[in-house]
Amino acid sequence: MKRIGIAALLLCVCLLPSAWSQPLTCKLPTSWSEFHTKNMHRSNPCERVLNVRNVGKLSLKWSYATGDNVVSSPTVSNGVVYVGSLDHSVYALNAKTGAKLWSYTTGNWVNSSPAVSNGVVYIGSYDYNVYALNGKTGAKLWSYTTDSYVFSSPAVSNGVVYVGSWDGNVYALNARTGAKLWSYATGNVVYSSPAVANGVVYVGSYGGTVYALNGKTGAKLWSYTTGSVVVSSPAVSNGVVYIGSLDVYALNAKTGAKLWSYFTGNFVYSSPAVSNGVVCVGSDNYNVFALNAKTGAKLWSYTTDSYVFSSPAVANGVVYVGSEGHNVYALNAKTGAMLWSYSTGNYVDSSPAVVNGVVYFGSDDYNVYAFGLK
Repeated sequence: MKRIGIAALLLCVCLLPSAWSQPLTCKLPTSWSEFHTKNMHRSNPCERVLNVRNVGKLSLKWSYATGDNVVSSPTVSNGVVYVGSLDHSVYALNAKTGAKLWSYTTGNWVNSSPAVSNGVVYIGSYDYNVYALNGKTGAKLWSYTTDSYVFSSPAVSNGVVYVGSWDGNVYALNARTGAKLWSYATGNVVYSSPAVANGVVYVGSYGGTVYALNGKTGAKLWSYTTGSVVVSSPAVSNGVVYIGSLDVYALNAKTGAKLWSYFTGNFVYSSPAVSNGVVCVGSDNYNVFALNAKTGAKLWSYTTDSYVFSSPAVANGVVYVGSEGHNVYALNAKTGAMLWSYSTGNYVDSSPAVVNGVVYFGSDDYNVYAFGLK
């Protein structure tokens, strides 16, 4: 998640005994189709190529230079990487080569991360609009104008696009036409990207509140007030909503009751990743934390060289995350030990996507990167 000063996970069958083991069978597609990925908790249990033993051998496959900072987090679908840039554009890149397939220019920065569903790319822009673009050609299918910047990354579920705006509203739009189905006024800026689980939309507001909304009607089911602003996006796993504020919170998904909270030592703008009973999240105190998902107890922390606004991605026993110290890291998910790192030319606020043995992320050095094994 982008730092404020700039004005801005998959159901599987786990049959192995280890808490960090991957499932023997994965029936879900190997893609990362939106900011949360379709599982709503930023993990890819289908990853089989990269692991704790070989991730240290990652090397640059390609990089693509945009015209400005890349804060947007890449999504990967059907061999294409989709990502936004502060140069006002949305890009579609060949996932194997990095070659540009197309780009679409909006009227302002694109901090939002794309969501891809049924061949359509959905993304927000600082020009106040939410866009639907043809995934193959980049042609605009529709746009919907809110009353302020759209920093939030869309989530798509059952033919509906859910997204927040700086105008304080959460919107539900018809995915095919862009028609507004409903909106809910939170009363403050919505940086947070919605997570949708079991027909409920979970989202945070800068006013310090986490909301659960009926996905069909927008009616508020519950709200929970944190101790500070909410920029973090929720992760939903096993009936629990995890989200950052001044603390990391675990809330009952049905009632909003607090199950636990953990203070990292500073603000948490990063969005949690949940995998195999562990919550991983970055903090403004330079650390990445791993917490027990049931109790909130700290399992480990890893100290980076700067603020961690990037949201972790977890795949096959490895945690991937960026920092404002210009680095992206691969950490052992069980111990927190650093397995690999790479220094870009500027902040890494973009959150990684891990698909089929390749790690994709953006940097404020204007580039989109892809790292894999030789």
